[in-house]
Amino acid sequence: MKKLVLAYSGGLDTSYCLKTLSQEGYEVHAVSVNTGGFSTEENATQEKNAYAMGASTYRSIDALQSFYDKIVKYLIFGNVLKNNTYPLSVSAERIVQAIEIIEYAKSIDAQYIAHGSTGAGNDQVRFDLIFQVLAPSIEIITPIRDKQLSREAEIDYLKSQGINLSWEKAQYSINQGLWGTSVGGSETLTSHQSLPDSAYPSPLKESTPKKIILSFKAGELVALNGKSDDAVSLIQQLQTIAKDYAIGRDIHVGDTIIGIKGRVGFEAAAPMIILKAHHLLEKHTQTKWQQFQKEQMANFYGMQLHEGNYLDAVMRDIEAFLQSSQKTVNGDVFVTLHPHRFELEGVDSPNDLMNASFGSYGEMNKGWTADDAKGFIKITANAHKIYGSVNNDKK
Repeated sequence: MKKLVLAYSGGLDTSYCLKTLSQEGYEVHAVSVNTGGFSTEENATQEKNAYAMGASTYRSIDALQSFYDKIVKYLIFGNVLKNNTYPLSVSAERIVQAIEIIEYAKSIDAQYIAHGSTGAGNDQVRFDLIFQVLAPSIEIITPIRDKQLSREAEIDYLKSQGINLSWEKAQYSINQGLWGTSVGGSETLTSHQSLPDSAYPSPLKESTPKKIILSFKAGELVALNGKSDDAVSLIQQLQTIAKDYAIGRDIHVGDTIIGIKGRVGFEAAAPMIILKAHHLLEKHTQTKWQQFQKEQMANFYGMQLHEGNYLDAVMRDIEAFLQSSQKTVNGDVFVTLHPHRFELEGVDSPNDLMNASFGSYGEMNKGWTADDAKGFIKITANAHKIYGSVNNDKK
């Protein structure tokens, strides 16, 4: 029998793929990859449904730590926000999911691999790129894309096969993960409508300001309010606290890989707080040229990640640079949570370059004399004076 691994989420598209491929004679091994979006109960339901639809085996892979180690860590190091807005929630997840699935397919000597992406989105590119690079001999099968199926056609087929699960389309499409939750609806298909409060999965529950402390070591989050834990657990703990303040909501507008513009809402309380707190700490502990160069490289890194080019060798080069840049990013960042927003109060770091022994901005200089300052300014102005002298004479 033809052995096939299916990237399975339990939704309509992948359920159609599972049923139709098993009917076509494939030995379907359904695999779901958890990057923060599935509970234990949801995994149990997925497994039950997968077997009911003809799966030979079902496997749930916990990729939370892998997701952090491979991608999230570097997004934090780079303070990466796509178009200065979006923390790359879903696009980052898809890369790790694709890697985990293809590695599993190789481990069981599968000849085929399938996913439920349509031909109109970004995920088809991300999955196919990873699959082709890591396992070029495994054939990729994409029933939804190839057949250009409508949602109604998929439901009708499943019903005809005795699969009568509830496929009513929710008003909003929610994709939850460790590094944020995407929210799509009719409003995001327009250019002028915002999402209502009810669209977001975490309603506002807290109104009393709350002070928290984020502790970083070499750029990584190592403690929350003085309590140490692993980074994944700390992100989840911060999300639990901050989501009740409805923090981190926005709508991202960007270019898809296939060349069309798109909008997506998102809710990312913990990611936004961590990114901004980390960035503030860097402002205190890095030189201006470190920050300048890193900003450009991190922006490129985020773009390549979004486009599905994670396996390009340049990504490992940039990761090495980002890792090296974090040596002095140590200390505590003090944050106050408010409804719908947060305030960065300041930092306490042993590597703080805002050191009063060298002088205070706008106040007193201790490391140089008045004549030193005058000489520095005169030399700095020299190139400007030469340019002006040469070009003003030619007007």
